Amino acid sequence: MKAIRRFTVRPVLPEALHPLSELARNLRWSWHAETRDLFQSVDPERWAASGGDPVRLLGSVSVRRLAELAEDRRFLRQLTAVADDLRDYVTGDRWYQGQAQTSELPAAIAYFSPEFGITAALPQYSGGLGILAGDHLKAASDLGVPLIGVGLLYRHGYFRQSLSRDGWQQEHYPVLDPNELPLVPLREPDGSPAQVDLALPGGRWLHARIWQAQVGRVPLLLLDSDVEENDLGERGVTDRLYGGGSEHRLLQEMLLGIGGVRAVRTYCRLTGHAGPEVFHTNEGHAGFLGLERIAELCDEGLDFDAGLEAVRSGTVFTTHTPVPAGIDRFDRELVARHFGPDAELPRIDVGRILGLGMETYADGDPNVFNMAVMGLRLAQRANGVSLLHGHVSRDMFSGLWPGFDPDEVPITSVTNGVHAPTWVAPEVFRLGARQIGAQRTEDAMTVGGSERWDSVGDIPDQDIWELRRDLREQLVMEVRERLAASWRQRGAGTAELGWIDGVLDPDVLTIGFARRVPSYKRLTLMLRDQDRLMDLLLHPERPVQIVIAGKAHPADDGGKRLIQELVRFADDPRVRHRIVFLPDYGMAMAQKLYPGCDVWLNNPLRPLEACGTSGMKAALNGCLNLSVLDGWWDEWFRPDFGWAIPTADGTATDDDRRDDLEASALYDLLEQRVAPRFYERGQGGLPDRWIEMVRQTLTHLGPKVLAGRMVREYVERLYAPAARAHRSLAPDVARELAEWKARVRGAWHRVTVDHVETSAAPLSTAAELGATLVLRVRVGLGDLVPDDVEVQAVSGRVDTDDRITDATYVPLKPVGGPDGEGRWSYEGPLSLDRTGSFGYTVRILPAHRLLASAAELGLVAVPSEEMGEVAGVLMR
Repeated sequence: MKAIRRFTVRPVLPEALHPLSELARNLRWSWHAETRDLFQSVDPERWAASGGDPVRLLGSVSVRRLAELAEDRRFLRQLTAVADDLRDYVTGDRWYQGQAQTSELPAAIAYFSPEFGITAALPQYSGGLGILAGDHLKAASDLGVPLIGVGLLYRHGYFRQSLSRDGWQQEHYPVLDPNELPLVPLREPDGSPAQVDLALPGGRWLHARIWQAQVGRVPLLLLDSDVEENDLGERGVTDRLYGGGSEHRLLQEMLLGIGGVRAVRTYCRLTGHAGPEVFHTNEGHAGFLGLERIAELCDEGLDFDAGLEAVRSGTVFTTHTPVPAGIDRFDRELVARHFGPDAELPRIDVGRILGLGMETYADGDPNVFNMAVMGLRLAQRANGVSLLHGHVSRDMFSGLWPGFDPDEVPITSVTNGVHAPTWVAPEVFRLGARQIGAQRTEDAMTVGGSERWDSVGDIPDQDIWELRRDLREQLVMEVRERLAASWRQRGAGTAELGWIDGVLDPDVLTIGFARRVPSYKRLTLMLRDQDRLMDLLLHPERPVQIVIAGKAHPADDGGKRLIQELVRFADDPRVRHRIVFLPDYGMAMAQKLYPGCDVWLNNPLRPLEACGTSGMKAALNGCLNLSVLDGWWDEWFRPDFGWAIPTADGTATDDDRRDDLEASALYDLLEQRVAPRFYERGQGGLPDRWIEMVRQTLTHLGPKVLAGRMVREYVERLYAPAARAHRSLAPDVARELAEWKARVRGAWHRVTVDHVETSAAPLSTAAELGATLVLRVRVGLGDLVPDDVEVQAVSGRVDTDDRITDATYVPLKPVGGPDGEGRWSYEGPLSLDRTGSFGYTVRILPAHRLLASAAELGLVAVPSEEMGEVAGVLMR
């Protein structure tokens, strides 16, 4: 008989064991080995059965066992030590508190993301975006950065994946009970649950309860719409991550952004936590947070434009997608229906809201509301997630800044990093601790610093190789266990599965490939020439084995077909001992997979991988990368510690031809360079050159790929400037800036470059390197004055189309005006500082002390086409 309702009955902990509850609820246990060891000692069998989840463990341990532990002096000493360590961790000063300019740093930062991958025990993530967000919170905690995380609590999380007998992906959605997760409800002083409310069209309401996860020092607030006060439709708003149709997704993103700000305000009111000075929007899904903050300021007396300036000053926006198809876009009428007098934010004109997200630029669709476009318009500072992705993003969003070259688009980049204590195998940590000490190893993995990683060079080759084999052997056993479970799910009987005992070999070169399965990641590139792949797998002297995992989005049948194609190949009895597909890829699997592989394979279509952090996690465990030069690998690749798969850049319009060429290049690398290097032995019987590549990977990539490095960059380059800008924009200053922008926009049509001349010889005469010319310019400013603008000389080498490359920008000074026609004169030097084809031009930009970028308004005036004859090429 099936129960109509389920709940958990927990034992009451004896007083001596009360610290266990606090330790279980703080997710630091997910990356702190001593805390995990403590919980394992409570009941090793139940710990394994719980999947390493302390909350589930404590919910299942017997009262008798708890009573025994309460009298166990050794256990109590260990419990006291671990509890004291957590207390010191969450209250002591760390990197952030030690900064000399701490008073200039934000008192708090609110970090919004649609998903967070903290631990498998809190399944609120689908892939890279969520894992990155989780690592961001953990690194912020380690560094003492006062972050508040904000997300949604999905009652089904992301889906669980299995395979049918014929290899087709099947999805399952287990129901999650928040009371069985490492969460606590946020409560009002009277004990009632804290909640936020959003108005919906037709007089309906969306209510959401606030749950809190504690990620070390960082609180993570998760909003849950599955509450009794809601109607059935509203209860389902937070049912699934990335599920449902357009209106469902819109409501999720309104709850995340608008409800998230209200949750932060509630949390700060109830706990006394400092209010955020900076709001970080991790992808466009949370973009509505800016609207709620504008509405707050309007309630305090600011108008919309002044509120917009104040909000922009303290907002950071991170884009993670290199393709427009990866951005949430809604029909403008759908968005309009959910705002205004009969819905949410009734005091704000719906037209102003729509204006923030509409694609009102060349090649855009003005009937579409674009969440990334809104995110960029609501943030004064924006970034991509690798150096290459920054370039791609500036080009992709350049329509928002017409008249500027893509390189000038105000989107910078902060390359992602990964949280080493989460992803580094305990065996790797122990080897480092033996070499340099446990504390220095922990510091190397959290704070970073190349000097700490240099000591890897002193680890004996034998120790490195024994570690690599041990990790590979652990992976082999993990794969066999998971593969057997998968085949049983596919309907196989025990008698059919004897072959699994021979799957993989701990002494064979092991390649890993695991990620989401959109088409651009090319899961099946390795299958382009199946005979050649078979030869690699079955080579008599230098065999290769491959472990593969990944999920396709439930609505992506194309991705599911790729998985099926791969699975059918891996099912072939000739090769199934050498190539494996493991379903249900997630954090728990990844933490075994990265350390156990020798090579991490990544072969996306360049440049469609924004960053791709799985290879970083592998590298921290001594795994070598074999990848297309995309994402972070394009930035940090060196032949000392990995291989670059050549790309067929000239065949972009012929997908099959490009894939054939790049697959062939992949096979060549594996046959001629990777496998021979792995199996080659030196005089001592060890693969000396392979071990040296492992050493170089740890020494050179280790300090770079850390989430600690990433968060420090966010603090120094984005959070601190945003906090300073936020503080400078008091209400009167915000009004002044908004009025100035309105005045400049209204007058800009009359701003012109009227005349340009230099002290140069005739243009047909070659100029000499090192010469300095005087540039004289007359400009029309209309109703503006020189204080409103900056007139610049732009010079540099020119290409065959007379476009300036590697430009130098020099401000010119006003020397007179206005004349009778209202024109102003400017002068300045033009230095001929490079040889070859050289050219210059002049432009006028808005200028104000509070602008974060000269391109912020998207306004620029340049010479007319007719003047190009004069202001173009100076010398050839």
